[in-house]
Order: sequence, then C-alpha cells, then structure tokens
Amino acid sequence: MPRPVAAVECRAFGPVDALVVAERAREPLTAGQVRIEVAACGVNFVDALFVEGRYQIRPPLPFVPGSEVAGRIVEAAPDVDGVAVGERVFANVGLGGYASEVVVATEQVVPLPEALTDGQAATFVQSYLTAWFALHERARITAGETLAVLGAGSGVGLAAVDVASAAGLAVVAVASSADKRALAERHGAVASIDGSMAAAEVKDAIRSFGAEHDGPSGGVHHLYDPVGGELGETCLRALGEDGQYLVIGFVAGIPRLPANQVLLRNRRVVGVDWGAWSGRHPDRNRAILDEVVAGIAAGDLDPVEPVTYPLADAARALTDLGRRVVAGKVALVP
Repeated sequence: MPRPVAAVECRAFGPVDALVVAERAREPLTAGQVRIEVAACGVNFVDALFVEGRYQIRPPLPFVPGSEVAGRIVEAAPDVDGVAVGERVFANVGLGGYASEVVVATEQVVPLPEALTDGQAATFVQSYLTAWFALHERARITAGETLAVLGAGSGVGLAAVDVASAAGLAVVAVASSADKRALAERHGAVASIDGSMAAAEVKDAIRSFGAEHDGPSGGVHHLYDPVGGELGETCLRALGEDGQYLVIGFVAGIPRLPANQVLLRNRRVVGVDWGAWSGRHPDRNRAILDEVVAGIAAGDLDPVEPVTYPLADAARALTDLGRRVVAGKVALVP
C-alpha cells in the first residue's frame, strides 16, 4: 500500500502558527506528469502572505503553501520524455511545495546541475529570477554602473548582489547585521552599510559609495529595494542623475515616494513584478531560467546554502523569515 504524503496544510487564513502537518493520499499520475520525492522545499516571504490571506490571490482552503521544490523523480507517466526516474530535479509548483512529495507536469521540471545542492536548488528560483528580471530586463544594467541593494542579507537581496556583481556592477550591500553584511560581501558586494543606522545616514553612505565608485552625479545608478518603508523612501534620494529606483517588495511597508524627488535629477521608478510577468510570458521566463542555471553551472553565480528547518517547523521558519532574523534563504526538509 502506498505510503501517505506528509504536507503542511493551511486550513483557515490567519497566523502562520495555525499551520498543521497532515497526511494526504498520494496523488495519481496523469499524462505528462512526474512524481518528485522532495528533498527540500523553499520558504519565501510570499508564502506567509498566502497563509495570512494578505496576498492578491486567495487559494481554496485547505491548501499547501510553497512553490519551490528540489528532489528526485520516483515515478513518471508512460508518455514522459526528457527526464527519467532517479534524476535530481527542481520545479516551481505554484502551490503545494511544503510536502514530502509532489506531482507536477514535465514542463515544470528542470534537471538539477551538479553544482547545486538540494537546498540551493529549492531556494534560488524566485530570488534569482526576480533579480535577473529586475536588473537585466527592467533596469537594463551595464557593466561599470553602481547599485545599492537594501535588505542585502535576505535571499532576494543576496541574489541581486550576486547577479549584479557577475554583470560587472559595483555593488554596495545594506544589511542590518554584521553577519548579513559579511555574507553579502562574500557574494560580490564591494562594500556594505549598516542598515540599522538612521535612514538618512544610510542614504548619505550610499551617496558616498556612488561618489567613490564612478556613480552619476549625486549618488548611484540603481537602487534595488525589497524593503520599502522609511528606508526605501529616504534612499530614493541616494540616486544620482537618471537613477533608477527598482520596486521589488515592501517587507517594512509600502513607501510614500515623494514625487518631487523623482522629478529632481530625472530619477525613474521602475516596478518589478516577476511573478505575474512569468505567468504571462512562460517562454521568455524559461529563457531567463536557463541563463541563470547556465551561470550557476559555470560558477559565475553562487546561490547561498539555506538555513533548514524540519517540515513540522514550517510556522517557525516563516516567522523567523518574516522577522528577518535569518541571513540568506530558508528551506524545509521533509
């Protein structure tokens, strides 16, 4: 008799500590699908928004959070080509990743490069594709430019540091602890700034970095902001002539960007919504994924190894991530 699947269930929208681990029947395979035994599943800030009912999409209850998984194919439908039983793969499943196994369509599966551990593979897609889309597709970065990354100790921030550094930008990392700043510097930042300082002090430090590294008059070329709040609003002023403010997220609240500061120095505000864009442009998104994977295989990109928690500790993992007490990425291990 097939063993049941262990999965983290959200049975009602609300605090993440209401999540429960339940046993579910194995999902049958249909044409074009494979079954993956999950070795690690990525934990992202957006997962908590789904659970709390604060995301723009509310899935039917009960549901299993989590979108990124890595593991090994243990079963494939007879018509499946391109991947095989026993192969290590990663996949973006949309929802349902917090589980000991998942069933997905073959086109969602990507063979796992030897350079990636299971933990890295389960946690790089959302962060790295957001960073690549933001920097290459939206900002059109050029080697030799300057970039400040807020929240640089987070998974999203570290990915931006890594992608930008590989593209030849001079990157300054803003993070709230010495450990996070050191991690960002190991991933390519040429300097770091203490994000726990007053926002005005951080802004001034970014401006100084721009002046020291051939930034445009008055600051840096680009500001990558997954933080928002007062810090994001203030650091808009650290952009130099024709500088770009990249809106990534709002973990500290939605900033009130002063229009006069956008006007001054001809600054630009650029929205980055990789998730929605990827759904509308799957072929272009797959091309970005292939570029990122090739960069990892070549050693140009180096996703951080995540902090891991048991599947049963999903609520604690989400809480720690939300409180920003973890440096880098987080994964659950079934």
